Amino acid sequence: MRKNLRFAASLGLAVLAAACGRQQAVEKAPDPAALLAEGLAAYNQNDFPTALARFKAAAELKNAAAENNLGRMYHDGQGVEQNFAEAFKWYGLAAEAKDPAAQYNLGLAYERGEGIAADPQTASRWYFAAAQQGRADAETNLGRLYYDGQGVQQSFPDALKWFQSGADHGNEMAAFNLGLMYANGQGTAKNEAEAVKWYRVAADKNVAAGAFNLGAMYEGGQGVKRDYAEAMKWYRLAAAQGMVEAAANVGAFYAEGRGVPRNAGKVHMWYSLAIPSLTGDEAKSAESFRDELESQMSPAQVAAAKDAATRCKDSKFKDCD
Repeated sequence: MRKNLRFAASLGLAVLAAACGRQQAVEKAPDPAALLAEGLAAYNQNDFPTALARFKAAAELKNAAAENNLGRMYHDGQGVEQNFAEAFKWYGLAAEAKDPAAQYNLGLAYERGEGIAADPQTASRWYFAAAQQGRADAETNLGRLYYDGQGVQQSFPDALKWFQSGADHGNEMAAFNLGLMYANGQGTAKNEAEAVKWYRVAADKNVAAGAFNLGAMYEGGQGVKRDYAEAMKWYRLAAAQGMVEAAANVGAFYAEGRGVPRNAGKVHMWYSLAIPSLTGDEAKSAESFRDELESQMSPAQVAAAKDAATRCKDSKFKDCD
């Protein structure tokens, strides 16, 4: 549930220009806000050397957003050799200046041990600082620390509180986590309808696990009326987003005739899509089931099913019927 680094795009405050001597032409001091804007424009054009130079110039003028962005470039190795220690340094300067993106990134650095020894307790403090400023990804990560008891005393109510805040501020993983907690009755009374609500929010924001869990709720009639067709819809969406368990479930629906007519070719196709990513007993069970099914199909049917699987995969799951 860990979020990626976020690139700060806010402009900092400009520095007032100062006159140099009496009766002489006024020479403007460098404008950190302008330098930041130029850096962002260059970054968005993938001109990383220019972006790095502009961010560094603005950072040297104490522009917190530029300090954070400079740290990001050192972290990702964009326009410069990757250097977590240097990234940590710039995140720290910006975080002390109360930049919420930098506070979040510094929390990540402490949690992951990037540029500094891993320290989940300090990570929680920086996530909290960013969360206090409404940073949704920081709220989400703080909720996860409370859920896992990492760096803080485990507390499902506190996890629920921060996931709720993150979800209210638009974070899709917070919405998914909130759904899980309502489904399991953690930190709150079990409420399957509320779980469905938050899984749907996550699924609508392309969280594959949200689509998968929403499919499971429709399949089991949990929090919603049982609806195999709706379950199939969400399983297929999750499969298209790379969740192999969902592809296997679609195959099982065709095998059992759940909301769709039984279709051996479709079963073979969906299991063939799932099997390469399955491991251990799951892979062996799926392969055994498919091989047994294949023994009951004609060579032409097997060939058609394999072609359909290739077409479905190549179309990124848009041409699977």
